[in-house]
Amino acid sequence: MAYETIRFQQADGVATITLNRPDTLNAFNDTMIRETTDAFKRCGKDPAVRCVVLTGAGRGFSSGQDLGDVQQRGEGFSIAEHLRRGYHRLIRAMVRLEKPIVGAINGVAAGAGFGVALAADIRIASDKASFILAFSRVGLVPDSGTNWFLPRIIGQARAYELAITAERLSADQALAWGVVNRVVPHQELEATVQEYAARLAQGPSLAYGLTKRAMYRAWEQTLEEALAYEAYLQETAARSHDYQEGVQAFLEKRPPRFQGR
Repeated sequence: MAYETIRFQQADGVATITLNRPDTLNAFNDTMIRETTDAFKRCGKDPAVRCVVLTGAGRGFSSGQDLGDVQQRGEGFSIAEHLRRGYHRLIRAMVRLEKPIVGAINGVAAGAGFGVALAADIRIASDKASFILAFSRVGLVPDSGTNWFLPRIIGQARAYELAITAERLSADQALAWGVVNRVVPHQELEATVQEYAARLAQGPSLAYGLTKRAMYRAWEQTLEEALAYEAYLQETAARSHDYQEGVQAFLEKRPPRFQGR
């Protein structure tokens, strides 16, 4: 499938989605929201895809919503409907994808771009990356899942302060606060992420997906409910080819050959 605003590449179990509007620092317009959502759904349907990388072309990851695009909508434009039909579908597609998503944060992630970055499962950042909730600068509220993700990652006080001050969070501070998993020199980002994603693609991706499902579900469960759900998912995992292969490889003292099923 041909895309206008993103690049989609697939090789050796890894799909790479690149936000590709570098002249706007990869600001989201309707087409890019729709195409990115479609790409994640495509990854979910393709068993050959076992890990997904999300990054941006050029100097930025994403500067957020293209405000120029919004300004052209006229008086009948509803930002609530824009969110429901656009970003909400994208965030859900990412969270529901039971395959690891690695965010390669190559530059600024601002506004909705910050929210989309937070929806990745693992975030590896360039030392030139930064994060900013720019919503308050134009009198808006954080959206695109930010109010759900960020307080859970860094705590409510820090998240609220970032939201109301619109202060820029550096890569090093993002690492210290747990927003990203690691920071690497800018010129090493692509190679580091591809090597990391390739390892995940060779792993027990069924178990990875079930783990992701369990952790998201646990936010809404009591301990007893979480324990019961863990038992259910563990039974599912124990009936898989990957479990049988993992045990056999352990007994035979060899590397396992997982197939993600």
